[in-house]
Amino acid sequence: MSESPLLPPWAEDLRRRYLRGEASLFVLHGNVYDSVLHSGQILSLTEFLTGVLLKESRETIVVYNVATGARFSKRAAEVVITEELLLAPEKDRSLAALESVLSTSSKAAVILEYAETIAPAGDPNFQADTDRASIVTLHRWSSLPEIERRDNIVLLVTENLSELSPKLVSNPKVAVVEVPMPDVETRKHAASVANPKLADRDVTRYAEITAGLKAVQIISILTPPPVAEEETREREEFIRQILGAGSDAAERARKLAQLTSGMSQEDIKKLIAPDADPSAAETEAGETAQERARKEADRLIARRKREILERECFGLVEFVEPSHGFDVVGGMEEVKKDLLLIAESIREGRTSRVPMGILFTGPMGTGKTFVAEAFARECGLTTIKLKNFRSKWVGATEGNLEKILGVIRAIGQVIVIIDEGDRAFGNTDGEGDGGTSSRVIARIKEFMSDTSNRGRILFLVMTNRPDKLDVDLKRAGRLDRKIPFLYSQTPEEVETVARALVRKNKIKTDVDFATLRDGFAQKLIGYSNADIEAVILMANDDAARESGGETLITAEHFRRAASDYFPSRDTELLEYMELLAVFEASSRRLLPPKYAAMTPEELDARLRLLRLTIGTRR
Repeated sequence: MSESPLLPPWAEDLRRRYLRGEASLFVLHGNVYDSVLHSGQILSLTEFLTGVLLKESRETIVVYNVATGARFSKRAAEVVITEELLLAPEKDRSLAALESVLSTSSKAAVILEYAETIAPAGDPNFQADTDRASIVTLHRWSSLPEIERRDNIVLLVTENLSELSPKLVSNPKVAVVEVPMPDVETRKHAASVANPKLADRDVTRYAEITAGLKAVQIISILTPPPVAEEETREREEFIRQILGAGSDAAERARKLAQLTSGMSQEDIKKLIAPDADPSAAETEAGETAQERARKEADRLIARRKREILERECFGLVEFVEPSHGFDVVGGMEEVKKDLLLIAESIREGRTSRVPMGILFTGPMGTGKTFVAEAFARECGLTTIKLKNFRSKWVGATEGNLEKILGVIRAIGQVIVIIDEGDRAFGNTDGEGDGGTSSRVIARIKEFMSDTSNRGRILFLVMTNRPDKLDVDLKRAGRLDRKIPFLYSQTPEEVETVARALVRKNKIKTDVDFATLRDGFAQKLIGYSNADIEAVILMANDDAARESGGETLITAEHFRRAASDYFPSRDTELLEYMELLAVFEASSRRLLPPKYAAMTPEELDARLRLLRLTIGTRR
């Protein structure tokens, strides 16, 4: 194989393993449908294999897939092209002809594209005879003496390793090589190839924000438009700046840009606005065009990232676009300070100050999800929410999880929100599900404790029953920061939450909640944020019934709603969840005085009593 120092790391790994005699049959999987950048060229994987990696060392190179059959990119004189090799529609006959080439010629290479269609995964009892025969044929090739003796090599190319027959993947005589998503250096190379005029700082910036995109996608986004198209865009923007901000300025600019093709900016100015400032429009238009191109590229990159998440993990994750920040979050000042510090550290790249994961715990209705989305907005990172990735089919749950983790790792700069964490991770003993839960939890724990993800991938787990989470999942190094969410403990806290909820719901009122503390806030101590919001909305409905939808809500409406509201609540269960949140808190500073003064012994005794009382209630 070629010894070029410019080989991608995966190709260099394949070359070394072949030269060591580790195997003659290799499986290439992963990012196999991406472009390979080599010596300034943009090549497909097959073109790279045939034209670079194998070109100098192989005398015969044949590429085969079930759709187009066999084709030679290089052929030794002694290799005879048979009808079975080129025209046979059945893959078993084609494989037999390829085996003849491997057995009778030296320094030959066979590349099998879409290998999962040749040797698919599945129960052999339900496979077609040709599929079973193909699997056996490839398995024989891995240990066929003629192939190794004649210095031949077979490369199977598949995107998903799980779609290839496990009989081949688990074979010790078959070497598996992953073609990874582009790393930062490859992304820099792709950006430079796409647009050689990019400044070094722009190349570095695009290399960072395109994490998770394939090289072919980066090139398509950053390649500048044709010169004529770019000139038209700049001319249209220049004319729009001259015309000003009129209602039809954009349409007029588009038509005038077509009519003034070939004219200089000076001539266009004289034609459209002879009295205009000779420099203002030109400077503004030039700056706007450059900034517009950068913003357009940023939008395309963000959209492509979202497409990857939604396509690769269809039905398994939800792309979250938070619409609010901490400005509409009432109360919890210490919690917001901590989270804002984490968000700032993420934005500025101070990874040592960023936890590996955060656990939000507390009773339902305390605003865990609301604060999580506000935190995601403050961080400015791509945010996804894990949906139910469990499946009733054997192996599908683990496969779904690997797909999700693979995409998360490739994208980078991601916040992963897991709501109802105790349900998402399942039971810890794995009983009744064939050990699926224990394997899922073990894989998640392994991924979460990978320190290379610090500052790039932040897990945010929420639950009201942290006692049902695996203990090892909650340790430092996985969920470092544990933040309690509790019901309002004082009238002042109720009032702060109420003001934030009035802003959030755009309620029309001029009431100062501090002036009706006895009739409003005092009555709602110990109520959840959701309950307080329900009271405010009830007051809004009450005012609408009295005077119509546009009336201001008065103090009397709020008092009446607070007195009238009757929540559905299991007091003992809610206290138990609240004490669990206190027990899990990583800092006493985040606790209200009522709980900060409790000793661990007092807390444990109360939890034990409540645990006996509530039994299995949820």
